[in-house]
Amino acid sequence: MTQDASKPFLYIVVCAAGVAQGVGKLITAAQEADWEVGVIATPLALRFFDTADVEARTGRPIRSAWRAPGDPRPFPDPDAVVVAPATFNTVNKWAAGISDTLALGALCEAYGLGVPIAVLPCVSEALAAHPAYRASLERLGGMGVRFGDPYAGEADEEGGHPQFHWRRALELLPPH
Repeated sequence: MTQDASKPFLYIVVCAAGVAQGVGKLITAAQEADWEVGVIATPLALRFFDTADVEARTGRPIRSAWRAPGDPRPFPDPDAVVVAPATFNTVNKWAAGISDTLALGALCEAYGLGVPIAVLPCVSEALAAHPAYRASLERLGGMGVRFGDPYAGEADEEGGHPQFHWRRALELLPPH
């Protein structure tokens, strides 16, 4: 895949949830909407989707670990960020300003740079009821982060996740 520096660049941050196996749908939708795409995954998320397919679709390596000093930057600065699926752990750590993974560091930095951020949560109802999670959503919402409807992560009878609305993430972003 050739990369086009004239197109806006979208970071897709992927967290460890079963629905992450469908992240290719979001990549395709973003590319159809004229975005260049780079994927940043939490370390555990790498086991939840086809990494070779994602790299082939984006034409870029998946980022999951910090680069060494002096290593080239594999992605340009983002014009927008989508977090999908966003887990309980990532939402809470991000709201608290914890930056112990590349994914969290990118999210904390994107806010500081004023980059628009859209989030599709994937959190069970039991975890969503936790007061820390509710406080995290409120804090992030106050920071201008836009949230899609929560998804509890249930698979259908065939093991798919048809209710996870990947394209909704792009609708939450301002036009580019």
